[in-house]
Amino acid sequence: MLINYLLIVLYIVAIGCSLYIIHRHKAYFHERFRKGTISIFMLAMLFFLAAYTFKMVIVLLFRAAAVFGFGSPRLAEWLLYGWTLAQMGTTAGLIALAWLTFTGKYDQFMVLRRMDKKIEEDYDNAST
Repeated sequence: MLINYLLIVLYIVAIGCSLYIIHRHKAYFHERFRKGTISIFMLAMLFFLAAYTFKMVIVLLFRAAAVFGFGSPRLAEWLLYGWTLAQMGTTAGLIALAWLTFTGKYDQFMVLRRMDKKIEEDYDNAST
């Protein structure tokens, strides 16, 4: 049916858009991780988009297996596990984004560098 092919195209476009957004924000995340602090809102967005992209790949495989006839009960089982994992990720990402939106705390940052320094100090103290 034509709708199956339309869905496959729409899934591919959704995956492409999501990967594009992640790619365009790569410099931001690289810089923030290097500096040791990151916006919690942006981190939640990254988590959501990564889970959403994985979810779209799973649904694309579901649809492609049905359309092109390469499905099997074993593949369907693994895709269902993947779908469940991806749904948990997207739900967790949405909950985090909704909470940040509800509280209006878009400017919260997570400090990562302190943990790194503590680990380095512990390592230096243990080796002397």
